[in-house]
Amino acid sequence: MPPLLRSFHHLFQRTFARSIPKTRNNSTFFSATLPRNAPLSREASLSRWPATSSPSVGRFLVLSSASVFGIVVFGGLTRLTESGLSITEWRPVTGTLPPRGEEGWEREFELYRASPEFKILNSRMELDEFKKIYWMEWGHRLWGRVIGLMTVGGAVWFVARGRVARRDAWRLLGICAGIGVQGGIGWWMVKSGLKDPVGEQPRVSQYRLAAHLGTAFVVYLAMLGSGLRILRDGKMLKEPGRALERVGRLRDGRLRPFRGAVLALAGLVFVTAMSGALVAGLDAGLVYNDFPWMGQGLLPPRREMMDPLYAKKPDQSDLVWRNMFENPVMAQLDHRILATTTFCAVLGLWAFSKRPHLKNLLPRDVQKAVLGTVHLVTLQVCLGITTLWYLVPTPLAAAHQAGALALLTGVFVLAGRMTVPKRTVKLLEAAVKSRKL
Repeated sequence: MPPLLRSFHHLFQRTFARSIPKTRNNSTFFSATLPRNAPLSREASLSRWPATSSPSVGRFLVLSSASVFGIVVFGGLTRLTESGLSITEWRPVTGTLPPRGEEGWEREFELYRASPEFKILNSRMELDEFKKIYWMEWGHRLWGRVIGLMTVGGAVWFVARGRVARRDAWRLLGICAGIGVQGGIGWWMVKSGLKDPVGEQPRVSQYRLAAHLGTAFVVYLAMLGSGLRILRDGKMLKEPGRALERVGRLRDGRLRPFRGAVLALAGLVFVTAMSGALVAGLDAGLVYNDFPWMGQGLLPPRREMMDPLYAKKPDQSDLVWRNMFENPVMAQLDHRILATTTFCAVLGLWAFSKRPHLKNLLPRDVQKAVLGTVHLVTLQVCLGITTLWYLVPTPLAAAHQAGALALLTGVFVLAGRMTVPKRTVKLLEAAVKSRKL
């Protein structure tokens, strides 16, 4: 090992040796739930990592996920106010500070005047109007930086303090990496809107917009899921006997179809939300503004659905998929179909949960989560329809985007209440065994 690398290795070892002491009962929270002579597994007793993460880590992750929820909604407002292309440079460090003085603002405005959006859409914009859209995009980027610093700093602090289990440390690393990737995807998306369009109005790529939104959703769910699981594990370990009774009920084979239906529903909600991103990127919400009709019927004319102009290949072999993802008419139709399917699936899941054999097996909190999901999907459908009827006003459109993430949250929480990780079960069994000694 090179000398410089060896010195860093020794420094790392000394730091964690001080912050995570080598003790047999090395989990502060877990040891509080067990007697002093409680037997731990060989892996837990020899590891410097605690057996379970501290509840404070769970609270930190849940609060962080709330911040991500907020930036998703604010990002929607940034797009709806057409502010996303106002900053034409990516400066991760120096871009943290806003322009200073008239000279700084003139420089930023000059950069924007060179963009296709200004030349084609906003050629009469004055500096004061530019400042309004600039502050929106600057605030969105600053919020993202704050989330990144807060998450990385919090993760390092909790790990150094010995409050994070090994598996959760890896999850924190993945979340931090996801935030970094999200920042890169954001700039990649903005760059697509800075190219001179050919015969079109300047806008970001709908594919990159969907990737940006999808990554934000994944980071949010990773934070929320990890945080809720840590808090749930802590609550279970306080009453391990009662928790194991719940585990036994959830492991009943009769719940397997219901659990599978919940997981399938989560995937459907995510796909529906991503189809909504395509609608937003193509401004497809302005194509047909009635519901359930699209023109003279439930479906638009076939010529509009499969327009040959969207095919790029001479043999038109790409006609179907390009219309699916690039034709605003088809994008809106796809979203309507997926949204209607999601609504029916949630109602079907609720009806399924009312079957006698399931109603007696499902824990009370699971039944409440199912009912909450019904309320969320009903609200989301109402928001979507009214957004169409009123020609996509900013408040309703932003609420509709927030509703998509709220619905996904509800289904995700429901799925979490239906599962118990094997690692948690082992800790519960060890806790029950120790209390019998």
